[in-house]
Amino acid sequence: MKSKNSRLDAIKIIISSKEVGSQEELLQELAKEGFRLTQATLSRDLKQLKVAKAASMNGNYVYVLPNNTMYKRMTEQHSASEMLMHNGFISIEFSANLAVIKTRPGYASSLAYDIDNRNFDEILGTIAGDDTIMLVIREGCTRAGVKNALSLIIPNIKSNNIDKKGNGC
Repeated sequence: MKSKNSRLDAIKIIISSKEVGSQEELLQELAKEGFRLTQATLSRDLKQLKVAKAASMNGNYVYVLPNNTMYKRMTEQHSASEMLMHNGFISIEFSANLAVIKTRPGYASSLAYDIDNRNFDEILGTIAGDDTIMLVIREGCTRAGVKNALSLIIPNIKSNNIDKKGNGC
């Protein structure tokens, strides 16, 4: 069963990437991505995400996200499942025993939640905003070790510029 955070992310992606005018349409789009839920659950999710309806360019009323989590509509079509594989991750930078992860708008809190729930030995905790996460790294752990741990939930975090100081704590 897919998690609530994944479902909420999928709703944000779908609303951002196509014009959806009804809960029935949104339920169908979510079903294509493997999410099975009732109309009542969807209604609660939309309320939690503060989704509203607004007139689109062609005059139809469609679901929109609040301005602080608005995603740009993409010209290239991607499924919500493809986009969820990356958890909105953009980049990571390190400074001493801190790391800063940049995400797409609206993704930081759910990604930080996933990081905290994994209880990685390398990470003491996270603080998340809308598009930024601060990680506190345990003393003695390397950048490569942190990236290796995070790669379990952020597949695209491993790049060719991994720190060469070691592998773990």
